[in-house]
Parts: sequence; structure tokens; C-alpha cells
Amino acid sequence: MNVRGTKNDKIREANRKKLKGLEKTIGYTFQDFSFLERAMMHSSYTNELHLPKYECNERQEFLGDAVLELVSSEYLFAELPKVSEGELTKTRASMVCEPSLAMCARDIGLGDYLLLGKGEEATGGRTRESVTSDAMEALIGAIYLDGGFANAKEFIHKFILSDLENKKLFFDSKTILQEIVQADINKPITYQLLKEEGPDHNKAFYVEVFIGDVDYGTGKGRTKKAAEQQAAYQAILALKKK
Repeated sequence: MNVRGTKNDKIREANRKKLKGLEKTIGYTFQDFSFLERAMMHSSYTNELHLPKYECNERQEFLGDAVLELVSSEYLFAELPKVSEGELTKTRASMVCEPSLAMCARDIGLGDYLLLGKGEEATGGRTRESVTSDAMEALIGAIYLDGGFANAKEFIHKFILSDLENKKLFFDSKTILQEIVQADINKPITYQLLKEEGPDHNKAFYVEVFIGDVDYGTGKGRTKKAAEQQAAYQAILALKKK
């Protein structure tokens, strides 16, 4: 009797039931469920189950990245007819960068569905931006393989290219805040580190932003830079309310 095989089958069946929730969230039902299953398989998970390297989500991530680049390029080409090639490239890069895709992954709760090895799970892999952004691209690849380009494009427009103004505001928040303050307030902006929490492999930084001597927002991030970005975003929202 193959005990390891039986155990792996039971684990996979439990995971398949859980992944049905992700189908419901994204509004797409897979004809071949193995594409979705593989999209959520981090290499740490396949290693732990002694599966071949190609069983993890990296091949679908490779494909999804190419589909995402084409769809986002087409979108920007149509939406920004008078923008130069250089600016289009810069805009596309900010739209599909790791933090942006990780934000989109958080919006659909993708981290909850990831299949991780015990070590990756213990060190915060479920919320690590590099892991969730890769899974987002693997999910795009899965939809493309299962349902073709039109379905992949629909997913990208719905979950990645939506609310671009707000996403741009977030990812360029420090620059935008600087421009707002220089134009309207003309006081110095300072970022103050409040505290650090957690072990080195899973730290959380808390930063407060001041305009002059007034506190305008607090941010939390896995890096100091990310926390500053979040704080700047909160400051912009506060200024917009005034």
C-alpha cells in the first residue's frame, strides 16, 4: 500500500474543496480544476509532498506574466492615445509591479488559498508580496490555459486594471503627497519610525508622517519604505477631506 500516495490524495481533496471558494470569488469556474490547483501550489508545497518541480505554479506564472503584459499594454494603448511609448512603459510597469499585484491578490483574499510548505507558512509566506504576486500571475495563466484569452482578459480587467486612479495614488503616494504639500501647504514632510515588530524574517514597521508638526497618518508595512508609502497615502486621504 502506498501510504504517501494515499496521504497526498487526501490533502489534495481537502484543498480542492477549499479552492472552490476562490472560484466563487473570481466568478470563473474551471473546466480543468488542476489548472487552479497548480496555480496555488508554491514550490515549498510541492517540495514537501515530494512532487516534481514542474508541478508548482512557476510555469503558469511565466505564462500569466506574458498574458498580463499584453492585456495591460493593449489597455493603456487604447486609454492613453496621446502618451509616449516611454510613459506607457513606465505606467505599465507601475500597474503590474510586485506590490500592485500583491494588492490585487489581497483584494480577492488569494493568500488564504495558497498551498504552502510548513516552513514557508511559518515564516509569513501567505502574506509575502513576492509569493502572492507570483500566485496572481499563475492564476492568470491558469485561466488562460483553461478558458482562453478572452476569459483571462476579463479577469485582468476586473481585478487588476480596475480602480487604477486609486492604485496610482497609493503607489506614487510619497511623490503625490510631496507635490500637494509644495503647492498648497509648503511645510516640510517628515516620516518617523514608531516601532518594529516581529522576527527578522517577518517584520512589521510602523511609520507616522508629519507635515510641519502635525501628524497626518500612520502606515504599516513589511519594510520601512512600504510603511512610509502607506502613511503618505493616509495623509493624502486626510488632505482630500479638508
